[in-house]
Amino acid sequence: MDELTVLYEDNHIIVVMKPQGIPSCGDESGDDNLLERVRRYIKEKYKKPGNVFVGLVHRLDRPTGGVMVFAKTSKAAGRLSEQMKSGDFEKKYLAVLVGTPEPPQAKLVNYLKKNPVNNMVYLCPPTTDGAKLASLEYRVLQEKGGLCLADIKLHTGRSHQIRVQMAGISHPVYGDMRYGGANAKKGNLALWAYSLTFTHPVTKERMKFMLEPPADGIPWKAFDLSPALEL
Repeated sequence: MDELTVLYEDNHIIVVMKPQGIPSCGDESGDDNLLERVRRYIKEKYKKPGNVFVGLVHRLDRPTGGVMVFAKTSKAAGRLSEQMKSGDFEKKYLAVLVGTPEPPQAKLVNYLKKNPVNNMVYLCPPTTDGAKLASLEYRVLQEKGGLCLADIKLHTGRSHQIRVQMAGISHPVYGDMRYGGANAKKGNLALWAYSLTFTHPVTKERMKFMLEPPADGIPWKAFDLSPALEL
């Protein structure tokens, strides 16, 4: 059985850790992906015959790790997807940024457009055909060695949103050569979905899951992560 870090599971949902470097779901690369790993885990654990339903509710970019929830029934998938659309999901990320943004706490509102040919997302004027509103809040927690640790709360869930918006104010995510260019530093992308809060699709209980990034990894180990993680 593939190694899968399960944070929570019941008859309706399963919350897992997405490792960095694997896709959330199948893509043109054909590489193994988290959705299939969850499907295999459920099939093997419960010895289910035939196809196993697993609903993809949200995604994380391939180089981003952290908390993800999947639905185990179509009803749960539908209700969680509605929460995503209504903004009931609260998603928070930790990021190591190059330099320190000024001011150290702010809301960024931009319009983004994705180029499907090169899978790149660009800042664009709001009048651009296909432009989508992107909104987030960031807060600098610590500074060290020309880098800073930031807490980022998403208000919208656009593709590559954090990476594009932070690069847009000249403080790219550490390791993000794609959007930050030479300024980004070489290394693993330092972006981690550490907190996910949503309403259980059946019990209606408000649920919160937190998961720290690899604390021994570069550049995470340069920072004290506990204040953000409320540990």
